[in-house]
Amino acid sequence: MGVEVRFLPDDVTVTAEVGEPLLQVADRAGLCIPTGCMMGSCHACEVELEDGSSLCACITAIPPGQKTLVVNLYVDPTW
Repeated sequence: MGVEVRFLPDDVTVTAEVGEPLLQVADRAGLCIPTGCMMGSCHACEVELEDGSSLCACITAIPPGQKTLVVNLYVDPTW
């Protein structure tokens, strides 16, 4: 069963599989999440979830137990 991932602010929705890397899902949706170190330490790929928590997309996979996931893409002006 897939997870509907909705990317804001562009309001793009794509179906993803549990465990699929978030960067890969965004790429399939035609969206680019900036990256830096690819290890989660530089926070260039930081995105915000609907509940206000943030995560590094480079080290995050689609979690189990959710039907939908809302991801707010924002760009740090220093990157």
